[in-house]
Amino acid sequence: MVGKYKIITLCGSTKFKDEFIAEQKRLTLEGNIVISVGLFGHSGDDEVWTDTTKPMLDDMHKRKIDLADEIFVINRGGYIGSSTRSEIEYAIKTKKPVCYMEQTENI
Repeated sequence: MVGKYKIITLCGSTKFKDEFIAEQKRLTLEGNIVISVGLFGHSGDDEVWTDTTKPMLDDMHKRKIDLADEIFVINRGGYIGSSTRSEIEYAIKTKKPVCYMEQTENI
């Protein structure tokens, strides 16, 4: 496939680092441009947890959603934390489709 590629932003808890990497690979091989997180705070990137960095990263991720055609939620075991829930709500508000790694009830 050459031409227009769908842009997908990954959302979810950074404790699911392995799932982020696997889904990024899968979605890329399916012909999508994938935007992911820059740091994995729940998987050892402690720089995330400063007073200024976490709010910046949260805002930056919403800008990544703005760039996307849709979001893909990494929700292993159905887990959706507060930051991810906020990103889902933002995507819905900005009329972006929301897809889930695992089936889930609507928010």
